[in-house]
Amino acid sequence: MSYGLGDAIDLGSIRRALVVKLRHHGDVLLSAPVFSVLKNRAPHAEIDALVYEDTRPMLEGHPAIAEVHTIGRGWRELPATAKLAAEWRLFATLRERRYDLLVALTEHNRGAWLARTLGVRWSIAPAYSGRSRFWKRSFTHRFELPKNPRRHAVERNLDALRRLGIQPAPEERRVVLVPGAEAEAAIDRHLAEAGLAAKGFVHVHPASRWLFKAWPAERFAALADRLHDAGHRVVLTAAPSEPELALVREIRSRTRADVVDLAGALSLKELAALAARARLFVGVDSAPMHIAAAMGTPTVAIFGPSGDTEWGPWMVRHRVVASDRHPCRPCGIDGCGGGKVSDCLATLPLEAVWDAAQSLLAE
Repeated sequence: MSYGLGDAIDLGSIRRALVVKLRHHGDVLLSAPVFSVLKNRAPHAEIDALVYEDTRPMLEGHPAIAEVHTIGRGWRELPATAKLAAEWRLFATLRERRYDLLVALTEHNRGAWLARTLGVRWSIAPAYSGRSRFWKRSFTHRFELPKNPRRHAVERNLDALRRLGIQPAPEERRVVLVPGAEAEAAIDRHLAEAGLAAKGFVHVHPASRWLFKAWPAERFAALADRLHDAGHRVVLTAAPSEPELALVREIRSRTRADVVDLAGALSLKELAALAARARLFVGVDSAPMHIAAAMGTPTVAIFGPSGDTEWGPWMVRHRVVASDRHPCRPCGIDGCGGGKVSDCLATLPLEAVWDAAQSLLAE
């Protein structure tokens, strides 16, 4: 279907809306402003989210969200009867909510099926080129994607609302993440045990689930040494996965700094509470970097093959550190030639990251 400029929706008639974002943690977190804007413009409405179960913490507690519905990533591996039962329970729950609006923020086919089966009055999804007629005809509206990558992911998410006639104000575009009282208390205990005060340490998260985005361990160790020599305590974190934990172990084996190692010990909510208490965050392009930015912590973000214009820290004081010797970046490839090692990161000098950290610490 094609629509002109006069097809803005009637926000006053929306009782409930469902926003679907089936991606990874950072992607889901950067959809948070969509909920804020929708709630601000339709305060009478209930706004729900549909995400993967492991990404629930990114939106849970958001003041604009009524309910967070989830899909298990492992559902596809279940026996047929168990998978069908899980899908039916989810569908029945969503159907009972009687949504008026469905906002699908990715190309996942579930968005099209839900738009057709939930009885929504309005539905919107990206206008991906080459998609089937089934996709195109599933939605009342489709929003255009930028022809180049130089548009931040937050703005691309908000383009769905712009297409519906909603123009977000600058102050509405902030990413909201709520750690919660339990996570706050847990981090206060960790800091007390380490003898650290709020704003008395630098939070370093050196890894990403995609290790081709990682800066070499020896340079992170050297950075920790410099921070230590300048009087800053360092807290190291990582996800509870062996590749990330191995990277932290290597950093610790190479540094003489007395670091506090919380790698693998924190939930996502606790990671957010920790980042909020840090004086500075240093890390690579990863969900923890987006978490730190959402918590308002000054951020040094190290970028290699991924695009910093699209994925850089959002609405926070920050420095992006990236190679100026590699005109091929951002290439979006998992290491040069697909070899899992990114030369633009492997050759990125310590001084570039240290200078960025110093400049933010001095402000």
